[in-house]
Amino acid sequence: MSYDPRGDHGAQGGGHDGGNFVRARGRRPVTDYGSTLAHWMRNRQPRSKGGFRGEAERPSASYIVDMLPPLARVTNPADSVPTKHLHSSLNKIKHPVNVVRWTPEGRRLLTASSSGEFTLWNGTGFNFETIMQAHDVAIRALAYSHSDDWLISADHDGIIKYWQPNFNNVQVIQGHTDPIRDLAFSPNDSKFVTASDDSTLKIFDFAGGVAESTLSGHGWDAKSCDWHPTKGLIVSGSKDHLVKLWDPRTQRCLTTLHGHKNTITKTSFERVMGWCLATSARDQTARIFDIRMMRDICLLRGHEKDISTLAWHPIHSNLLSTGGSEGSLFHYLLDEPNTPAGQATSTAVYESPDPVTAPAQSIYPTHKLSFAHDFAIWSLDWHPLGHILASGSNDRITRFWSRGRPGETDIFQDRYHIGEAAAEAQGTWDRRGGRRQRQEEEEQELEDEAEGLVDQKMPLKQMGTSFPGLPGLSNGIPPPPQIPGVGAASAAGTVPPLPFPIPGAAAGPLPLPGGLDPSNPADFARIAEMMQKAGLPPPPPPPGMLPQGGFVPPPNFAMPPGFPPPPPFAQGGVEMQADGSNSGRRRAPLPSQEESLRMEQKKGNYTRVR
Repeated sequence: MSYDPRGDHGAQGGGHDGGNFVRARGRRPVTDYGSTLAHWMRNRQPRSKGGFRGEAERPSASYIVDMLPPLARVTNPADSVPTKHLHSSLNKIKHPVNVVRWTPEGRRLLTASSSGEFTLWNGTGFNFETIMQAHDVAIRALAYSHSDDWLISADHDGIIKYWQPNFNNVQVIQGHTDPIRDLAFSPNDSKFVTASDDSTLKIFDFAGGVAESTLSGHGWDAKSCDWHPTKGLIVSGSKDHLVKLWDPRTQRCLTTLHGHKNTITKTSFERVMGWCLATSARDQTARIFDIRMMRDICLLRGHEKDISTLAWHPIHSNLLSTGGSEGSLFHYLLDEPNTPAGQATSTAVYESPDPVTAPAQSIYPTHKLSFAHDFAIWSLDWHPLGHILASGSNDRITRFWSRGRPGETDIFQDRYHIGEAAAEAQGTWDRRGGRRQRQEEEEQELEDEAEGLVDQKMPLKQMGTSFPGLPGLSNGIPPPPQIPGVGAASAAGTVPPLPFPIPGAAAGPLPLPGGLDPSNPADFARIAEMMQKAGLPPPPPPPGMLPQGGFVPPPNFAMPPGFPPPPPFAQGGVEMQADGSNSGRRRAPLPSQEESLRMEQKKGNYTRVR
């Protein structure tokens, strides 16, 4: 972990720059995995000779330069457990994060939200890069092909979209009529499978974009699916509490696993060895199945609420991370039971005399982040190098986690481990400072969004009809019917007749009251005199004819005889200059707040210069 210094206008501390106060922000954390990889490649040797001949890492800050990537310590997964919070990334317009996926090269993190947007975050600095409207509704699943050349996404309407690595949308297909909950590529990328709320799984031909077969057998919504990384084997989990294994060639259900007692939330094959299958459910447990024995070998306990998702480590086949519906993040080492004090340690299935009938071994978390998020964690994904774990949650925040640096011990007392109240009591977290930090992070994300890539919004849907008369738009809407007596006359000089008869209209036009001649202009003095004789007040001006605040007469304006003078001009409106010209608007002065500020400062508030 290194740091990229940043500040406002290059200032390294709060100060004044040309009379203006400049606030400098803290340093942005940046994960520098290049130095650890170079250090490992420079000092590595064959595993038969130890695998590494460099300086051994020790719990001191001076050994940060000797940190090694997970690939350098494949037999020591405990050093890869992500215990430290690196960064929290959030959009300007916040929506629940449904899926997080690292790009194949690991340079960026792609998140999909319930608003149908793709957001790209930098993989080292965790800052915002770009956002685009990918779907019209919530995105439910993402999957990169094994060749790293394609990305497919599925949404709540059952629509599947093909994307190139540059996020160019090349094809859209209607996969299901119900929401698609999960999808996965086959080992050779020629096909992919989808799981939908219509209780079926469909296998699609990727090149043709058509469904080849349907896997039916679940009695309720299919919530998860996965394709084995090397074999022709598909797993699915459903709301009917069942986990099924399928043969994609014959569409036959090979076996049904009955380990869980509630809705299956996630199913995933282990990617390194390929012999294990992990499943999670709303019964507060996760199970590890051995596909060679077709039975569960590990029962993962510790969660107090439902488990919403899980993820295997890409390097260590015995490291598994789970996310809870209350926002907890637990990490398990499958070869370390970590049994709590006072409970008997169960025997591993492989070490029992009869592995077929032996009960599954109970595994407890190696590390707990009980307050990782405020709400349910919907998705977890590991960086391809295995040093960063990304989590997307219903609290609309994407968080990054990694291992602690040598010598760091205070990370176990932060608010993600013991909660905000306990961390504030111990002095490891300041509520006011946390709000200030969140505000600064939001401001930084706004700056990153302003300086980032161009926003690639989807074009608006073309309306079936458009407005007539606008250039470039079709005349899909017929012109409105002409109102009789309104508008210009036709070429023949005729006016359309009225739709209803008026009494006395046949004899000619109606006579004007008062004997007024329409050929002569109106005499305002005569009209006023007639209204005064009748005892009527002068008529008010029509609404909307006078400006706000009264009528402003021009210079040397004289009212007609018989009309009252205009009301006085209100001072709150447009202010006239001495020469009669109007140069613009001015606001009335605000009341002074100096006395209230002094009273607050006597109470101890607002004493520090920001």
